Amino acid sequence: MAEAEVRLEDSWKAVLGEEFDRSYMSDLKGFLQREKAAGKTIFPKGAEYFRALDLTPLDEVRVVVLGQDPYHGAGQAHGLCFSVRPGVRIPPSLVNIYKEMQSDLGIPPARYGFLEHWARQGVLLLNSVLTVEEARAASHQGQGWEQFTDAVIRAVNEDCEHVVFMLWGSYAQKKAAFVDRGRHLVLRAPHPSPLSAHNGFFGCRHFSQANDYLLAHERKTIDWQLPETP
Repeated sequence: MAEAEVRLEDSWKAVLGEEFDRSYMSDLKGFLQREKAAGKTIFPKGAEYFRALDLTPLDEVRVVVLGQDPYHGAGQAHGLCFSVRPGVRIPPSLVNIYKEMQSDLGIPPARYGFLEHWARQGVLLLNSVLTVEEARAASHQGQGWEQFTDAVIRAVNEDCEHVVFMLWGSYAQKKAAFVDRGRHLVLRAPHPSPLSAHNGFFGCRHFSQANDYLLAHERKTIDWQLPETP
């Protein structure tokens, strides 16, 4: 936690710094220390806990995508929701995200799943829970991360104007239910998982709707097409 905290980007540190003094964060730090001391492998590595915030400063946020918790396979998670490191097989949900982008914008699917290109343009790729034990999905839920990421969403809601919130699935929709729809655009659809994508994620056209909204409010649009190589 300490290593990751030091790396927190300045604009986020200004609005979230007090969170690190709260008891839940102390409890979370203790939990992570005990897990590591017990020999458990935690993803992502400590320096990448806050990678989404490091890559997307608060004043540059234009789109928020909410995930649930990191991928729990070796080599996958690196701090951005839905994203995997270069060379790692593209996860099924991201395959479906690419399919919807192709249908919506005519963008051919990328050959990799590394999404830093989006993050560097102002797409906050935020998981609700920022760590996970290897091979144990959702193993760090309820340990305090949710309270921290609620504070992240509140900061965007209150300090930014005309942000697009892409809320895929009931979990994300519930977590960001308080977002002010008078100030921001809230787009809702089923999760892109193969279990639910055919129930309305396909055809949601969130990517074109996001850019149309940003353009209408004189904000720079997102180049959703990933570079040829990561």
